[in-house]
Amino acid sequence: MLVLLPPSEGKASSGRGAPLKPESLSLPGLAGAREAVLAELVELCAGDEDKAREVLGLSEGLRGEVAKNAELRTAGARPAGEIYTGVLYDALGLASLDAAAKRRAARSLLVFSGLWGAVRVTDRIPSYRCSMGVKLPGLGALGAHWRTPMASVLPEAAGDGLVLDLRSAAYAAAWKPKGEVAGRTASVRVLYAPTRKVVSHFNKATKGRIVRSLLTAGADPKGPAELVEVLRELGHEVEAEAPAKAGQAWSLDVLVAEVH
Repeated sequence: MLVLLPPSEGKASSGRGAPLKPESLSLPGLAGAREAVLAELVELCAGDEDKAREVLGLSEGLRGEVAKNAELRTAGARPAGEIYTGVLYDALGLASLDAAAKRRAARSLLVFSGLWGAVRVTDRIPSYRCSMGVKLPGLGALGAHWRTPMASVLPEAAGDGLVLDLRSAAYAAAWKPKGEVAGRTASVRVLYAPTRKVVSHFNKATKGRIVRSLLTAGADPKGPAELVEVLRELGHEVEAEAPAKAGQAWSLDVLVAEVH
């Protein structure tokens, strides 16, 4: 099973660990595209601060994020699972998983990123600020920048098992499973049952709890239909829609009665 996650906008500090080693990151086929984004982001943020804030969509109060980006090559690096914070990652609670569940997380979780493309939670990265919606002056829109390298690298990462897609729309734009891989992909929405609408906060929290429950239970569903059964056994209310034809992803709605 491969679980596709969005990053968090807010991130923990880099700390004092050894600096980034780009060659150590997972998915080495993304190395060239990563270096292109990293080089332009560092140059942008080391120059005109106001221009950098405008490009990155940062408020005056987030001015410090520009200086942080300028030092990405020398800043301390920590496992991505410690860098990413926020509602989804709080609910997922990687640090409190038992040893077996942590090993499953290391194998199955893939976090998408405007800067790195995608990383595993064990990859050591510095704290940064660069969403997938950013348009860098030289490279253009990052979603488009990542599509070609992702198209060659991600199918191999997906292997022959289930792909559980929990990404937000901006990050889903960087790679859309196609063909046979799409047929074993399940895209999940979380809906507030009384209104059947997505509400951001508990949408993220519920996705974190879904991943945690799968990791803790040691579940390894082989495809979307089996995933639906497993999630129901784990106490989630799920409505599933099989694709109308081959080569399309399944759509799963997880219904939540309470906002928490």
